[in-house]
Amino acid sequence: MREISPNRYRQLTLFALVVVSVLVLTGVLVRLTGSGLGCEDWPRCSESKIVDVSNTHAAIEQINRLLTGLGVILIIVAVLGATRRQPFRRDLRRLAWWVVAGFLGQIPLGGVTVLTGLHPAAVQAHFLLSMVLCALAYVLWRRASWPNDIDPRATPSAKSRLGTRMLTAGMALVLITGTVVTGTGPHSGELDPETNLPKSDRFPFSIESVARVHSIVVLALIGVVIVMLLQIRKSPQRDPRWPDLQRWIFIAGFQALIGYLQYFNGIPVLLVALHVGVAVTMWLATVDLAEKNRW
Repeated sequence: MREISPNRYRQLTLFALVVVSVLVLTGVLVRLTGSGLGCEDWPRCSESKIVDVSNTHAAIEQINRLLTGLGVILIIVAVLGATRRQPFRRDLRRLAWWVVAGFLGQIPLGGVTVLTGLHPAAVQAHFLLSMVLCALAYVLWRRASWPNDIDPRATPSAKSRLGTRMLTAGMALVLITGTVVTGTGPHSGELDPETNLPKSDRFPFSIESVARVHSIVVLALIGVVIVMLLQIRKSPQRDPRWPDLQRWIFIAGFQALIGYLQYFNGIPVLLVALHVGVAVTMWLATVDLAEKNRW
């Protein structure tokens, strides 16, 4: 593999980030269309076929699996690219290896998800690891974009860093409680064709209770960010977090609106898909803020 320029490597990491994000959305599509067991075996699709697209559910599940394989290849190329990039940067190679480790972890975890009949705990772990992968891929792309290989980030105050860490931890809790709601709700990834009810196991919780807990966590986090914005506004010094926090609060408000709409309208598939897509955007906005403030 020949040497590659920083600009070409940045393009490579951006492509990897896009593939990781698309994988999250195709995984959601698998669950929402009831295609979670479109392939009944793993790593083969069935006992007789490695690849099977003979029906819609199998095709959707197969596309998700093939994209995962493509993602692994791309990230391995990103590792090789970090090695051949000139000038060489050890931090990029280390980050790329972490993304590879996450992808390799997704493969057996996907197998566990299938072999346990889409148990909600396995589906939850699968999604949360995807969020970690999105964060790692995003940070890899951001750092590969540093001009002249110089870290452009300002050194934040201890108070600023603490606020950012609280926001990141709170957002992680939002994702965890959100996946508990998902694991309790009707979109199990497999429906009984006769009753149209979830066929896979569900968490033994009340959907009203877990949805209430999730909404409380979201609203509390929005409240924390509002307080941060008010403090920054009163500060005589310009805080570089101001535009990023404004963007975050806008996304969070939109996400809360979607959440209430889907809950009071029977959790329709399209709104659930939109909710997950915005959740990924909200998570990446949080990671962006944390990265700029040196975590």
